Amino acid sequence: MIYIGCHLTVTNGYEAMGHQMVDFGGNTFAWFTRNPRGGKSKDIVPADVKALLSVLEKEKFGKLVAHASYTMNLCSANPETRANGLDMLVKDIEKMEALPGQYYNFHPGSHTGQGAEVGVEQIAEGLNKALFPEMKTTVLLETMAGKGSEVGKSFEELRAIINLVDCKDKLGVCFDTCHTWDAGYDIVNDLDGVLDEFDKIIGLNRLKAVHFNDSKNERGSHKDRHEKLGQGMIDMDAMKRIAMHPAFEGLPFILETPNDDEGYIQEIATVKNWFGPGRRG
Repeated sequence: MIYIGCHLTVTNGYEAMGHQMVDFGGNTFAWFTRNPRGGKSKDIVPADVKALLSVLEKEKFGKLVAHASYTMNLCSANPETRANGLDMLVKDIEKMEALPGQYYNFHPGSHTGQGAEVGVEQIAEGLNKALFPEMKTTVLLETMAGKGSEVGKSFEELRAIINLVDCKDKLGVCFDTCHTWDAGYDIVNDLDGVLDEFDKIIGLNRLKAVHFNDSKNERGSHKDRHEKLGQGMIDMDAMKRIAMHPAFEGLPFILETPNDDEGYIQEIATVKNWFGPGRRG
């Protein structure tokens, strides 16, 4: 069983995304809570959200994985940028609560020269201001490639953030296959070893979602350039092993490959076929 989907646009509303993913053959999806490069988020229309929830129940969807804007940076050296990032986080979580029980994923941030230790502390500080015990949304820290001054390129850095957050039960991790490979983890030849390391440092109980992408780069390149499934350095055999590994069972898999709609439809069908013909997911 697998929950597989891709990013959709929220322009036409929440219910429209649900129907579009059904048309694509998937059973989960992601969307940006606001323009990926910043800007205002789309207002919640209660009737629209209720209609989406009906689609999710009827079609037996997995968890959804909303994505924060790329401009949200909780650990910039610029205090104004940090403040704007916190404002985005607080407002996005408020909107996510209208879709209770779903996931909100974000890139931990770039320390912009302050050093990873300072970055970790500032990210945790922002999370402590935004998370609250009663919230129904789970916030996911994404594994990063380590491009520039990105925080989250190692399991240890993600663990360090979690250690400093009060509402730890509201935190999980999104495992990006391209990013993890580009960060230096050998998910092609030693997937079990990588997952054992993840379990020892973070805990597999915090593994909540997968960004399912091949990579244009050699392992350890720290470049973060996604590729279509089977057309990159991770290759299709390894992608299949990842999808079918017991550690990822039941998690939402979100494609972020460089595709158009038809390409996503084909990749969704390919992944579903790994689990046998005639089975949903």
